[in-house]
Amino acid sequence: MQNFKYPKAEKLKKKDEITLLFEKGKWKNSSNLRIIILKNHPDLLTENVKLGVSVSKRYFKKAVYRNRIKRLLRECYRLNKDLFKESFGEKTAAMLFWVSPELPEKFQDVEAQFIKLCQSQKKA
Repeated sequence: MQNFKYPKAEKLKKKDEITLLFEKGKWKNSSNLRIIILKNHPDLLTENVKLGVSVSKRYFKKAVYRNRIKRLLRECYRLNKDLFKESFGEKTAAMLFWVSPELPEKFQDVEAQFIKLCQSQKKA
């Protein structure tokens, strides 16, 4: 049975980890989604995947909409965790961004873009 949890150990929160991610990470795009990834770095102290999500205040002034999109992004990761680990590896820090001013209509739209992003990484 798959593990569909998103425990505290998988959340990217430490400032030094986020700084390292932005300094040394690689960017990937897929329509409205953008991800920055840092794989197998010696300064990365984690043994499992760490993921953070972010939505720009520039596009969504109201926190309600930003929080909705962040919930959708975390849910995409939670349900497709195996695909993410298969694409990007086990010892990885990553951060997902929503880079479109339009609010997604359905969860399925966001999930399809997330899956496309993971699959494009597998091919590369």
